[in-house]
Amino acid sequence: MKNAVIGNNKQKANLIVLGAVPRLLYLLQQETSSTELKTECAVVLGSLAMGTENNVKSLLDCHIIPALLQGLLSPDLKFIEACLRCLRTIFTSPVTPEELLYTDATVIPHLMALLSRSRYTQEYICQIFSHCCKGPDHQTILFNHGAVQNIAHLLTSLSYKVRMQALKCFSVLAFENPQVSMTLVNVLVDGELLPQIFVKMLQRDKPIEMQLTSAKCLTYMCRAGAIRTDDNCIVLKTLPCLVRMCSKERLLEERVEGAETLAYLIEPDVELQRIASITDHLIAMLADYFKYPSSVSAITDIKRLDHDLKHAHELRQAAFKLYASLGANDEDIRKKIIETENMMDRIVTGLSESSVKVRLAAVRCLHSLSRSVQQLRTSFQDHAVWKPLMKVLQNAPDEILVVASSMLCNLLLEFSPSKEPILESGAVELLCGLTQSENPALRVNGIWALMNMAFQAEQKIKADILRSLSTEQLFRLLSDSDLNVLMKTLGLLRNLLSTRPHIDKIMSTHGKQIMQAVTLILEGEHNIEVKEQTLCILANIADGTTAKDLIMTNDDILQKIKYYMGHSHVKLQLAAMFCISNLIWNEEEGSQERQDKLRDMGIVDILHKLSQSPDSNLCDKAKMALQQYLA
Repeated sequence: MKNAVIGNNKQKANLIVLGAVPRLLYLLQQETSSTELKTECAVVLGSLAMGTENNVKSLLDCHIIPALLQGLLSPDLKFIEACLRCLRTIFTSPVTPEELLYTDATVIPHLMALLSRSRYTQEYICQIFSHCCKGPDHQTILFNHGAVQNIAHLLTSLSYKVRMQALKCFSVLAFENPQVSMTLVNVLVDGELLPQIFVKMLQRDKPIEMQLTSAKCLTYMCRAGAIRTDDNCIVLKTLPCLVRMCSKERLLEERVEGAETLAYLIEPDVELQRIASITDHLIAMLADYFKYPSSVSAITDIKRLDHDLKHAHELRQAAFKLYASLGANDEDIRKKIIETENMMDRIVTGLSESSVKVRLAAVRCLHSLSRSVQQLRTSFQDHAVWKPLMKVLQNAPDEILVVASSMLCNLLLEFSPSKEPILESGAVELLCGLTQSENPALRVNGIWALMNMAFQAEQKIKADILRSLSTEQLFRLLSDSDLNVLMKTLGLLRNLLSTRPHIDKIMSTHGKQIMQAVTLILEGEHNIEVKEQTLCILANIADGTTAKDLIMTNDDILQKIKYYMGHSHVKLQLAAMFCISNLIWNEEEGSQERQDKLRDMGIVDILHKLSQSPDSNLCDKAKMALQQYLA
């Protein structure tokens, strides 16, 4: 059987259909079977697992994993190795759930103990770990069972395969895990610290796979806070190694992995972004990611060419990701990226690609570039970027919507020339729709974009926003559990209630509800920033001509303003002062009655007290207000 199935998928499928798997598993588990027979069974099962994904599914359905794990308790090394080899093949298949490794709590410690048995147990067990470690829970289990100590010394093994699998283990253990990363920094192997061993492994004379994986280990340790971003091993070793991986000479997978890892490394750090942008002409080098496979590449290997054509979209995604990281903070880098040949056209094309991953990366890249005021005014306008963006927003998955709506917020800033055409293309309805999303990030972006849209806008736009949003929805957002949503909604209200005619117009139609909302927030358990924004909204209302009366006739609100004038927090005192100043301003009709009413409430006494305040800003405002009484 073994000789029939090796390298022959058809024969493998035949044997599975004929019911060989349950029989082999039966023999494997029979106590009366000899060790040689059990080992042969494990080898045949391993060969069947090497076939298609359907083969692996058939093996899983027959409960092969518990049977093989049981086999690891045998004293015979050859049999153990055959079981591990088969387990390795099954666990590296995408159809196998990783959880199966963790169901029985005794398995991980037993595998750790088997690590010392032979170079084959080391290779297979490390490979199983690196494939089955997905997320913090798995990392913690492996870490608590001594993975770091047990695997570290394998990095100096004489077998390249063992070194490589150990290295891969460390990259998945350290990813986004401060606890593991902090431990790794201090681990010694033969008197050398782990980071130094990783640095040796990313030198140019090492195999590419090893260079890339050790660069990943150092990148993940850096991002988890265990290595500083200005450490030489990052700036002089890891970063240049990853840039090298982006060059034309590398294979497609290496270029993709290199660019994506580099994007992750430099994402939060402007200094690394600057260094990367001037290393080996990286920005121009990435432009080649869009021309792949190039006619220059020797088309000797037809299989390779076919594979690369199928995966060319991965290159585009990686390039967009890296451009997004490079341009995250620095204006000059953004300019360089945009001036790279046909860059804007490429991004715009990326927005409508069939692959969701490419679309997401293209939107991220645009979002990063849209942080630049200059680019918003120039390139974004020349290429009418808002058009494809509005299309992306029509029916995209949430992860794309979050980034695209974030970018729309930037395109709606008052200095952006795209603001007008976006309004005309039905953005108000679209954004009001986002504010009703289950996803808090989408609610925030929807309301944020509306806030930017309402800033210094004309009356018609403000009326459109209020009509589309509906007052019910506005008040739902004011009681949203997400603090960011609440803050942006208050910002929107503040922008709607600016310039006198607009304030009076909106308050004449929605005054009662707005005053109710303001009262609720000032009474609720909210932080200083929320209350400050709310008092600023009141100050805007107090600036209206007819809107003032809504405050003056509401004793409850007046008492609240008085309370906040005497608050322990200066920001709130100042905001309350603005309300009072707007109410008592002399040149306006009815100011005398308002001044008298406020004097009777004891406001003047508070103003005298505040004019002695150690805070110069507060003191000046109080003195100015008192002058209104003297004038």
